Amino acid sequence: MSNSVISVISRFLEEYASSTPNKLKVIDAYLLYIMMTGALQFLYCLLVGTFPFNSFLSGFISCVGSFILAVCLRIQINPQNKGEFLSISPERAFADFLFAHTVLHLVVINFIG
Repeated sequence: MSNSVISVISRFLEEYASSTPNKLKVIDAYLLYIMMTGALQFLYCLLVGTFPFNSFLSGFISCVGSFILAVCLRIQINPQNKGEFLSISPERAFADFLFAHTVLHLVVINFIG
């Protein structure tokens, strides 16, 4: 069983490296970073406590919101989804991502108090 799991993972990594555009790899790295940041914040909350609860919520909501916005960006600029987003260029998708990110972080900063 372990050989089949290892072979599936190695084939996935080979196909990912060969067929995924570099733009999507950069977004995937950002998604991994955001996910790890949120996990570390949650782990810190479990170990230390939630004394400044607004600060924890703001940071965690920022991570979750950033992750969701990046997933939406990845879906919109993926060449395989070109038929779904005919009227949205990659530049427009990135501009929407930046605008939504700005609004998200203004709300997060406001929530910290």
